[in-house]
Amino acid sequence: MARLGFFVLVFSFVFYLAGIAASASTTALTPREYIVASCKATRYPALCVEYLSGYANAIRKNEQHLAQTALSVSLSRAQSAAAYVAKMTHVRGIKPRERQAVKDCIENMGDTVDRLSQSVKELSHMGRAGGEGFMLHMSNVQTWVSAALTDENTCLDGFAGRVMDGNVKVAVRRRVVHVAQVTSNALALVNRYAARHRAAIPTEKP
Repeated sequence: MARLGFFVLVFSFVFYLAGIAASASTTALTPREYIVASCKATRYPALCVEYLSGYANAIRKNEQHLAQTALSVSLSRAQSAAAYVAKMTHVRGIKPRERQAVKDCIENMGDTVDRLSQSVKELSHMGRAGGEGFMLHMSNVQTWVSAALTDENTCLDGFAGRVMDGNVKVAVRRRVVHVAQVTSNALALVNRYAARHRAAIPTEKP
């Protein structure tokens, strides 16, 4: 029993030292270096660094601020893309199939904006939440951002096939693919924040 207690003490000390090392590593980084290091967890790291570097000082090497900023950037890009797609119904010479795909995309992008807006608000209310409360809020955010990414891909699916080839498809895809990439990055940073917070929560003994 004494030996078991000794091993528990040793392992606890090792994890304590590991935590100090990780914290020291983060502290040693400049705000921009922190952004670059964090963006390695995303699918489009260069795009991630491009959009978040300008907010490095506001993020202050804080994971919640990082996730919050990434979501806010995603929301802003989605709003811009939604407004752009809405104008495409008035393009001269647009074909009936293209017009229908654009209308469907407008609905998809509207849903994206709604879900990202919900996510930004939910994450901003999590400052005081802890334990199960934190994970409940975080689960909501992850669900909504995932749904927003699905909406964006659904919009793109509407323009699949050669029959949809043309200027309308090119214009819409360029905007929406960009938003989907930014949203994908935001989701990756949200998931990273959630995983690290979950790992830091002490497990309760049965």
